[in-house]
Amino acid sequence: MNRTPRIRTVVSCTLLVVTLAAGATACGEPEGHPLSLRPHDAAGLVSFNGPAEDEEADPDKPLEVTVKDDDAKITDVTAVDTQGRHLAGELDADGTRWHSTTPLAAGTRYTVKVSTENGDGAPGSRTYAFGTVSAKKFLKVTFGPQAGTYGVGQPLTAELSAPVTGRAARATVERGLQVRSAPAVTGSWHWVDAKTLHYRPQEYWPAGASIDVRSNLKGIKVTDALHGAAAKPLKLTTGDRIEAVTDASDHTMTVLRNGEVINTLLVTTGKPGFETRNGVKVVLAKEQFVRMRGESIGIAAGSSESYDLPVYWATRVTWSGEYVHAAPWSTGSQGNANVSHGCTGMSTADAEWFFETVREGDIVKVVGSDGEMMTPFDNGFGDWNLAWDAWLKGSALHGGGTTDTGNGVQAARLRPQV
Repeated sequence: MNRTPRIRTVVSCTLLVVTLAAGATACGEPEGHPLSLRPHDAAGLVSFNGPAEDEEADPDKPLEVTVKDDDAKITDVTAVDTQGRHLAGELDADGTRWHSTTPLAAGTRYTVKVSTENGDGAPGSRTYAFGTVSAKKFLKVTFGPQAGTYGVGQPLTAELSAPVTGRAARATVERGLQVRSAPAVTGSWHWVDAKTLHYRPQEYWPAGASIDVRSNLKGIKVTDALHGAAAKPLKLTTGDRIEAVTDASDHTMTVLRNGEVINTLLVTTGKPGFETRNGVKVVLAKEQFVRMRGESIGIAAGSSESYDLPVYWATRVTWSGEYVHAAPWSTGSQGNANVSHGCTGMSTADAEWFFETVREGDIVKVVGSDGEMMTPFDNGFGDWNLAWDAWLKGSALHGGGTTDTGNGVQAARLRPQV
């Protein structure tokens, strides 16, 4: 008759042990054990070199926390600013000193939390809060393109308000310019020149991707004279993967959507002396009507090569005037001869279809031409003509990052050619 209560008592105790084991040391630690105590105020155990109350810290001066009691030690230090950025630091092996290893951000506030143990192993904690002096000169960043939906070949751009040279400073900039996409991609920034960076994935962006671009440079020291400023973030999406591949030797353009051929068009490209550039280009803009004149590309008025034509359904692929457009005057040559001054010409109906099918950032690739290769940066977006290992060499984080590989993102914008 006495067994039932005993069984219930055992079960009840077992449940109690299981419940408490996951939460604390109350069952396993005797009352008064150091690990069961609430952390005490460690103000008497540590010294902090931060600014006095109502003063601001010099961002270039390292933070330091040291113990004042030979029997105490520092177990952990975290320093976080108002942007949620953690300040890097090192704790000596014996726990007697912690110091920051990177400059503080300017014009922000920090919270420093110090955890300690005294000679008896009892935990202690101390929190310090302070602000930093504002910077005098700022580095501003402007992202491009504008928010919207683009083709999978669209590079990202970052324009800086002041030149940045030297690998260390450029690496700081790159670390602060964050690109996130869903689906995720492998990508990198590339320094076009001292004030311009481009970002592209190793391969084209996935179709239907969401891309988020933002700067984490606010208050960060870039050079002795420059600290980062706040920047407006950018969000993009990509549409279908549209690729137009022109074979200049075969006089055809094959258009693919997500890898499947959706149209094959008869075209004419640049004739001898005006050969169309080979390589990958990216749609820059669409203009329903453009007036094209030979003088704009250096052809003398009245010469045998002179022209002055109204052109419709013009899709721009270089800043120097290369378009995919309607060329009703050359329909007899489309599909069998190259007679243009560098543009890709086609029938009016085909040009309108192409114009309505593509968007900025879509891929236009030319093969089989006797023309030169599309340059990477000075005539539009030729970024994809650099192999991935060459692209990484333009990054201060992945390569050298100090050799500019172009003459700027937009050279002189010449008038159209036909």
